[in-house]
Amino acid sequence: MSSEIFEKVISHCKEYGFVFPSSDIYGGLAAVYDYGQNGVELRNNLRQYWWKSMTQVNQNIVGIEAAIFMHPKTWKASGHIDGFNDPMIDNKDSKKRYRADVLLEDHQEKIRQKIEKEIDKAAKRFGETFDAALYRETNPRVVEYQQKIDSIDQRMKGGLESGDLASIKSLIEEEGIVCPISGSKNWTDVRQFNLMYSTQMSAIENGEDQLYLRPETAQGIFVNFLNVQKTGRMKLPFGIAQTGKAFRNEIVARQFIMRMKEFEQMEMQFFVKPGTELGWYESWKKQRLQWHMALGINPSHYRYHDHVKLAHYANAAVDIEYQFPFGFKEVEGIHSRTDFDLGRHEEFSGKKLRYFDPETNESYIPYVVETSIGLDRLFLLALCEAYQEESVDGDTRVLLKLHPAVAPVKAAILPLVKKDGLPELAESIYNQLRLDYNVYIEDKDSIGKRYRRMDAIGTPFCITVDHDSLTQGDVTVRDRDTMEQTRVKIEDLKNLLDSRVSMSTLLKQIIPS
Repeated sequence: MSSEIFEKVISHCKEYGFVFPSSDIYGGLAAVYDYGQNGVELRNNLRQYWWKSMTQVNQNIVGIEAAIFMHPKTWKASGHIDGFNDPMIDNKDSKKRYRADVLLEDHQEKIRQKIEKEIDKAAKRFGETFDAALYRETNPRVVEYQQKIDSIDQRMKGGLESGDLASIKSLIEEEGIVCPISGSKNWTDVRQFNLMYSTQMSAIENGEDQLYLRPETAQGIFVNFLNVQKTGRMKLPFGIAQTGKAFRNEIVARQFIMRMKEFEQMEMQFFVKPGTELGWYESWKKQRLQWHMALGINPSHYRYHDHVKLAHYANAAVDIEYQFPFGFKEVEGIHSRTDFDLGRHEEFSGKKLRYFDPETNESYIPYVVETSIGLDRLFLLALCEAYQEESVDGDTRVLLKLHPAVAPVKAAILPLVKKDGLPELAESIYNQLRLDYNVYIEDKDSIGKRYRRMDAIGTPFCITVDHDSLTQGDVTVRDRDTMEQTRVKIEDLKNLLDSRVSMSTLLKQIIPS
């Protein structure tokens, strides 16, 4: 997808009620957005898909909802107060601020795109006999490009892990990376920037009144580990899931809703016996990619990306990345967090956070495997993948080929005319379906224009009520993707939607065999 199409996606979001700039009448607020009437439905459906796939499909995973405000010692224990930093660099000419590691990652992505262009040219030249994997390993130019990417990875990892920020600046300068705004290489030194928002509340203890807006939802799960384990009589392995808002004072907030200051996470912490964590890590790594694939996303648009710099709590970490118009970017992370979190909270709270294993008669701090996905990024991914432009009879049809189970509106009911009893029959059909599905009556403009509007918001089915419907008891059902039209009995509409648009159609694809 080109950057031009991405701009169309952004425009489409506002035009059709998916996403609006926050406080739009006042000129908006940078990196903050509101979800419109169609956007909130899509977002809720994506959240529900994740929630059900965790807590409903798995017998050993339960959900909680922790408060956004937490005792400030929580963030001391987790390491966020001392270590939740990003490397920041400013361009002296444009006065713009950037994350140094993101500048380098974007530079690497440009080199990767050069590799793909070389492979595409070779594929056209050699035809069916072309071996892409062999070409990657043997072509001198491609090998040189890949060595450059690997070299940047190693040097960036070394600089970030050792805290040698001067080496990060040197790497940016050596690679000739320029400011996207000014085009200059006039950079400041790299320095650390803490991402947490702080606020005040009435004194908690010892006069302490500083609180933080949580930068992640995971800590709410960890501090409730024993509450859930004991009240639910949970046995290892088991998981605790949560969705909710998190807040980060991002240095670079850009690319629409890709990187925002207020966003929503969907996280699951899976507690396991020490020594088994890496096996569970590999298992969840596969399960989470399968979950994404069930949405009908092109498999070639996904990839795994191992972390260059492991977080302080992890012994293994990988990102599931999606190929956005601006390159591959993280959508979900799978991390083996060891026993760091529970161990630190045990240390700082003075409370034992241990699991008594009835099989071995011993108590220990469980290890944790985390899956963490950004709902807003998933939303953007779904729209980028679904946006299509097709030529139909000389006109351009814009449609969103969303998976029917997550589409904002499942079916539009279209009375052919506003008379002769057709509106009343449409209302009757609406009443039959509305308790199970989000359906909508659309009676304005010609039937063709109504079809186009429904295509543009991703509605899987349009149900046209005509004069024959009054006498024969059937309606015309039009499929969004194929535009094929079939006659269906009114009493069969519920079964049709059950089989095509219910959430169970998605969940069946991810249930382990």
